[in-house]
Amino acid sequence: MDEPEGFSPAGRRKAHVGFHVNGERVEVAFAPHKTLLEVLREDLALTGTKHGCELGECGTCAVLVDGKPVLSCLYLGLECEGRRVETVEGMASPAGLHPLQRAFAELGAAQCGYCTPGFLLIAKALLDANGSPTLPEIKEALAGNLCRCTGYVKIFEAVELAAAWMRGEDAAPRRETLYGTDFDDSGLLPVVNR
Repeated sequence: MDEPEGFSPAGRRKAHVGFHVNGERVEVAFAPHKTLLEVLREDLALTGTKHGCELGECGTCAVLVDGKPVLSCLYLGLECEGRRVETVEGMASPAGLHPLQRAFAELGAAQCGYCTPGFLLIAKALLDANGSPTLPEIKEALAGNLCRCTGYVKIFEAVELAAAWMRGEDAAPRRETLYGTDFDDSGLLPVVNR
């Protein structure tokens, strides 16, 4: 069979890269130009990492490489040789959800959920480095992650709650976080202003 004009056998070559994904050693062959985002989704079927802007501006594709946040749309798969990559699929353990996942669920911090994996991993990196972040530190850490649905307040509150749980505190969501400030003590009836 004749090859098309301009074709070179080098175009068929694949990179063979070994690294750890969510604690398991993987060997994967892929085109050398593929980003980590593409390798995770297309070659490893880990679709929790989302395609967003693919320009490094939205944070939707964030994963951890050797415990540090990276935007997988800007990170070549080749750069992962011998490294540890963590995706949202690796956050839960046999014991259950990670405290961040639990807090996001309990507080309704995810609405459509598309941006949530990136938020969770960036927040995990923050809490791994600083178990008692202030609200301004949480906001700064998550500043590169965009969300169209939530307004961010519940996301920040979920990170604060998860941090408290990870410190071993018997913390619970604030009443106003769950119900808002315009409800009576039962949490069911609107307060009537007279």
